[in-house]
Amino acid sequence: MRLQRNLIVAAGCLSLGLGAWAFGQSTPAAKPTAKPETKASTKPAAPGAPKPATPAAAPKPPAPKDPNDVRPIPPLGTPLPPEDQAAVEKGAKELEAAIDELSATLQQKPQLQAYLPDVQIYYNAIHYGLKYNEFIAPKGSKDLRASAKQALAVLATGLERAKQLKAGQTPWATQSGPRGYVSKIDGSVQPYILFVPEIWKPGQAEPLPLALSCHGRNENLTELAFLSTKIDPSSSNSTVGDPKTKFVAMLYGRYCCANKLAGEIDLFETWERIAEQYPIDKARVSVTGFSMGGGALWHFAAHYGEKFCVATPGAGFSESQRFLKLAQNGEVPPWYESVLYRLYNATEHEENFFNTKTIAYAGDKDGQKQAGDVMEEALTKAGIQLERFIGPNTEHKYEPETKKKLDARVEELTKQGKDFLPQRVKFATYTLRYDSMLWLTVTGLEKHWQKATVDAEIAGGAAIKATTKNVSALFFKFPLKGSPFAIDKPITVDIDGQRVAFDEQSSLLGIYALRKTDGKWGRDTDPPTGLRKRHGLQGPIDDAFLSSFVIVRPTGKGLSEKTAGWAAKECDRAIGEWRKQFRGEARVKPSDQITDADIASSNLVLFGDPGSNPLIARVLPKLPIQWTSEKLVVNGKGFAGDRYVPVMIYPNPLNPTKYIVINSGFTFREADYLNNARQTPKLPDYAVIDTQTPPTKTSWGVLPKAGFFGEKWEWQADDGKIAP
Repeated sequence: MRLQRNLIVAAGCLSLGLGAWAFGQSTPAAKPTAKPETKASTKPAAPGAPKPATPAAAPKPPAPKDPNDVRPIPPLGTPLPPEDQAAVEKGAKELEAAIDELSATLQQKPQLQAYLPDVQIYYNAIHYGLKYNEFIAPKGSKDLRASAKQALAVLATGLERAKQLKAGQTPWATQSGPRGYVSKIDGSVQPYILFVPEIWKPGQAEPLPLALSCHGRNENLTELAFLSTKIDPSSSNSTVGDPKTKFVAMLYGRYCCANKLAGEIDLFETWERIAEQYPIDKARVSVTGFSMGGGALWHFAAHYGEKFCVATPGAGFSESQRFLKLAQNGEVPPWYESVLYRLYNATEHEENFFNTKTIAYAGDKDGQKQAGDVMEEALTKAGIQLERFIGPNTEHKYEPETKKKLDARVEELTKQGKDFLPQRVKFATYTLRYDSMLWLTVTGLEKHWQKATVDAEIAGGAAIKATTKNVSALFFKFPLKGSPFAIDKPITVDIDGQRVAFDEQSSLLGIYALRKTDGKWGRDTDPPTGLRKRHGLQGPIDDAFLSSFVIVRPTGKGLSEKTAGWAAKECDRAIGEWRKQFRGEARVKPSDQITDADIASSNLVLFGDPGSNPLIARVLPKLPIQWTSEKLVVNGKGFAGDRYVPVMIYPNPLNPTKYIVINSGFTFREADYLNNARQTPKLPDYAVIDTQTPPTKTSWGVLPKAGFFGEKWEWQADDGKIAP
């Protein structure tokens, strides 16, 4: 349980002037001033003398803030004027009908069908506005028809594209403008905006650079607002170098999540779609962002730096605890929440910047300069120099002259391209979700959420030298063309002072896999069977929502009225909040409609209990918990079955390559939406929830037990507790 949740919103544009939000913490009383002791007079008061004043009552302390009184994000929209409402509804029906017709007629024309998402994004922008009251006027606009004008313009473009696609034409493919792709996560169509440089010609084979740009915080950035954005790849809020020399993609990033969780996958799905249509030079892909986008950049540089020739975070936040000033504000998160901050804290992955060209920018008067300051501090300790550009006399924006220099530097590094085969690599991780750096991939950890490191070097033409910490398995992989090692020649790996020889066959494959057993390294010729944590199957709960998932509703009678009601409400919340925060319609099915294809392709998110959800009853015998109406047993501890429910992630017994999740969507709550640095996992691999204390928009409620599974998905002593 979070004993204190004092939500102090950090300075700069990330706060959007939100001020402070506090709950459950009163202001300490001032210490009384010492006064000389006086004796009370025993003499009667003189006739006519004024009566002594009655002491004023002590002021009542302020009432604690209602934990459900949290400003909604996105904000509620404003209804359109009646005449505009009718016109928008009419246009939406026309566009929906056109899309339905195209979906049917293009099934036998896959090349044209691939462009259908470029039409669907326009319908979604209007459909969501109508269905969810999300017509939000542009910030600062006093025009009551502003949203209607945007909607009608978007409809006109969507209808025009539908007409062109029906005729077998896609003229927008050679123009700059909004595009779409179908996400593998939830099947939703997600938008992005692509700038197509004039130097590119249709049919051109020569690849060009690509710059990916992450936007700043904008709670009003619905799909309609995003599609209405004017394209300006050289805007003051992105440093892409020279936009005339490259493709530039402005990412939607799943709305306002600082490109975390599904937002980080959005970058790669957008990149994948662009590369399907245009020749992209993989060695010259850069990534940029400012403010919230800068926060995204720090995490992309820390976890995916191997993929980018340069990353340019502008302001933002590079970790959570110091940025949010948790210690100063007296906020003490649960131990597992503190541990889970390691997932996105770039400051705790400093080794990864050894192979990542990263340039930090901030104005010298910007409170978010803190992000670069703490990163510089962390990198300096690791012997790595952080390149920084500081705008003089500048607050939260790019200083024009400094930006020119920064763009020139980005262009220089883009031309140099990414070195995918450096002589030395350094890598750090706390989880196998992030498992690789160039020619190194870690496949096993001794203990998740403790820091694991590898420092590896190509030593001449026949050896690799490496040192590791908290790593149990890894492999080195080199391209056959341009390999640093001769084909058909044996090599030796010197790892942690132990020598492991590889024969000529390994050189033919270019892969050198090793595993540590009882402290001794050897060739990994026979990987272990059975359950084990590995990339994409390592938890925590939120990890299930980075790939395809299906929510399975409860349909039957629950074990108890209280637990069944709790699960039903949390299921509805998970579905609704997924759409609000990650802008997709989650796939939702009752248990009797789950197919073998669903089990094979998707993580199953099961709400309810063995009574209300037949799928839970089906997999329960192969889960490590016991669960009846009388008793719930988790890691050896029993709880009343009619009051407590489990929340957990585990390999699906029906398909151990996928997850099942029980009773949870993504784990941060509504109050965490107020600051992107708080949008991190709030629950570990499992927890027990007391349904007698209802969850709020601030907290999951009372959690008498929570923890992490071990590396074989086994229970751990003390729930795997790790010192934060």
